[in-house]
Formats: sequence, C-alpha cells, structure tokens
Amino acid sequence: MQQAEQRRGLYVLVTAAFNEGKLIEDTIRSIISQHCRPVKWVIVSDGSTDQTDAIVARYAAVNQFIQLRRLTDDHPRNFAAQAHAINAGITQLAATNFDFIGNLDADITIAPSYFQELLQKFTEDPELGLGGGFVHEKCADGVFRSRRDNSASSVAHAVQLFRRACFQAVGGGYVALPYGGPDTYAEVTARMRGWRVTSFPDLQVMHHRTTGSAGGLVRGCFRQGRMDHSLGTLPLFELMKVLRRLHIDPYLIGAAARLAGFTFSYYPRDKRPVSDEFVAYFRQEQSARLLNLFRRKSKKSVQPLSPLHMETGDRELK
Repeated sequence: MQQAEQRRGLYVLVTAAFNEGKLIEDTIRSIISQHCRPVKWVIVSDGSTDQTDAIVARYAAVNQFIQLRRLTDDHPRNFAAQAHAINAGITQLAATNFDFIGNLDADITIAPSYFQELLQKFTEDPELGLGGGFVHEKCADGVFRSRRDNSASSVAHAVQLFRRACFQAVGGGYVALPYGGPDTYAEVTARMRGWRVTSFPDLQVMHHRTTGSAGGLVRGCFRQGRMDHSLGTLPLFELMKVLRRLHIDPYLIGAAARLAGFTFSYYPRDKRPVSDEFVAYFRQEQSARLLNLFRRKSKKSVQPLSPLHMETGDRELK
C-alpha cells in the first residue's frame, strides 16, 4: 500500500462547519488554488443558519470535487458534535479512492503549494502517519505569527492529514470526546500504533480565529483543563503546562481557569472516555518529556542557553 501511496498521493478532505459564513469562502478559495487538489472534499454544514450552506453550494456547483453535506438533526453544540460532523463527512468517502485523508477547519488559509509539499514529505518518510503545518495566528499588530504551542511532534486539529493505513489504525474516524481533544487522541494513538507524527514549520497555516475564542477564552481554558484530565494527563505535567501559560492572554486568569478545570475533574475522579492502554501510553510520553525538560533545566544552571534552546525546552510541554 505504501508504494501505491508514494506513486499516486491521492488525498481527500473533510471539513465540519457551523455558521462559518464569514470565513469559509477564503478557505474554499485556498483549496481551489492548490497545485495539487483533493480528489474529494466533503464540507459538512452542521445545522448552519447563516450563509455557510449557500457559499459552499455555490462553489460546489462549479467544482466537482467539493460536496456539501447538511446535518439537520437537533443535538447539543459541544466538542463531541464536531467529531460527529467530521465522521459524517467521512462516511461520504466510502466509494472514493484515496491514499490520504485530512481534517481541515473552516477558518484557515494555506499557500497554493501546501498540500503538494506536504504529500512530498509523506513520500520521503514511509513511517510518517500523520502530518501537517505550523499554525499561525494574527497578533495585535495584524501580523500572522507562529502559535506559541506549535510543536514538531504534534499536528494541530485544523490541518491533520493522515496516511490511510494510519487513519485506519487509529479507528477510521475521530472519537467524540465530551471536552474535546480528538486530535490529541488521534496523534497519541497513531504513535502508540507505531506511526510517526510530525508538524512542519516550513508549511504555514493561517488561522483566522483565535483558538478558544468561539466559546469565550476563559471558558475555553476551563474546558481545556477538563479535557486534559479526560485524556489522562499527569497532574505534574498539567501544572507545568499551566505555569508556562501564565503570561498568555488572558493573563493569569486563563492559566487559573485551566487548572481549575483540571482540578474540577481530578478530585471527583471523573470517568475518562479513553482506554487504560491509552492513558498509560500518554502518561509514559509525558513522563519522558518532563524528564527531558528537567535535564535541560539542569544544564541551564551550569551554562547559558540561547533563546532557541529555551524555546525547544518549552515544546516538551506540548
């Protein structure tokens, strides 16, 4: 299968959209302009009440690879709903021939060469199961800059592209988790199954909505704390993550809200929606990263390190 993938490199995309009328048109134009277009792109409008459906339908009418899938059933608006929407799109691809499958958020734009270059990286590394670019967000001065928590060992949910065999190994779809984190679950499971997960700094992804802003920043931080617990994050690892985010907007309050969310789930020992096998592997990875970080900190005490080394150490807490 891997030889066939290297020869063809056919890919498909799925996008879940809810009231993305203000941003999705730029995303669509971004994909239409790709040097290497997807074989099929299913955009799932999850009960949108704005112009999302009309915009997608207009482009689908003149671009055969775009398909609009509408969901009209009444359901709670939570992070599990997004996973369900993506999975609904995946079912539309059953009869499509493809070698790679990706999730694409409805609020991003990428360069025309993005997928061509990303597929080349898969060709060069047969063990690469999940890949993507570095997410950039608009700063106060209007300039897009690399998101602080970008990490070469983690691929943002907004642009996760899977080798088909890897996608099948992680379950063939996204797990609907109550507090979010299906991207983390997918990439950790991919590594657990023996695949490499890599994000590439040279592939820039422009994200046009601040992460967590859709539901309020503080509320988003609290939810992230609960998400971390639901995935089995080590308490010490969580504490280090919180300390690292003290100076990230919303300053102090956001870090406190995240810790509160984690604590809110930790002390009642909320039941986790993931397997014991997953938790054990996830914690093993985190323990190794903490050990590596402490070793770096120890070296800092005996010799000065450049800003690059400090940044690399921070990435251990992704």
